[in-house]
Amino acid sequence: MTLVSVYWDLQNVYSMQKSAHLLLSFAQTQGLMLDQNVYYNSQCPNQAQAKEPLSNLGFDCRDVPCPLKNSADNQLKADCLDDIESNRSPDIIILVSGDGDFCSLVRILQELGKKVIIFAQRGNVKQRLVELVQDDFYFVDKLPELVQVKTNPQTTSVKAQLIYEEAIDCLRNAIQTALNQGQRTSLSKIGKLMRHNPHFPKCSKFPLVCKSDGTTFSKLSKLVNAAIAEGIVYAKTTGKERELFLSKRNQLLA
Repeated sequence: MTLVSVYWDLQNVYSMQKSAHLLLSFAQTQGLMLDQNVYYNSQCPNQAQAKEPLSNLGFDCRDVPCPLKNSADNQLKADCLDDIESNRSPDIIILVSGDGDFCSLVRILQELGKKVIIFAQRGNVKQRLVELVQDDFYFVDKLPELVQVKTNPQTTSVKAQLIYEEAIDCLRNAIQTALNQGQRTSLSKIGKLMRHNPHFPKCSKFPLVCKSDGTTFSKLSKLVNAAIAEGIVYAKTTGKERELFLSKRNQLLA
């Protein structure tokens, strides 16, 4: 299975926000999503405002509140190289930036046999960065076309996705199973039980959960928070750990 990670320099490609959901759709056509990271500076009001909507889409928003030039770039590079050296190293890196400072990172990734795909904003890209990836370079405004072209029956089988309603059913069933067995309902325990559900994708990482309105959840904790907000489950803190329980209405449905 081909593993994919996204690294997005928000300051450099700020216009990507309108196409963020398409970026995820494109990434999913490339293989199994590992991480989707966006780097921003909370000291910049416009970037700080972008955190919530991007988090709701499932992005891991990494704040680099440093006034020094290239601070976010350096953090992105460091995280990417750390991920490459980890046990779950991505095969494809999608870099969202047109900054020429990333040329050295791209060269290192290519020398390691990694495929690099770059998305950049028109009028804000260095030519030497384009030349490094050639056919794997795209402008942001091409995303709608790319997603339409790339989405086909052959790629859907590799998408580790789960419909929101099915994910909620898996969550409810896992909580009820743990309670019936007299076990704790911690997040880690519920995650393990969810993986035994036949509707849960067989993948190494929590799948991308998709709602009909385009909202996505890439982590179990985010799905749980959404279920709590809707009154489907509620949480209690026992000791240092949060445990999950079904609301009365959902106890009747379980």
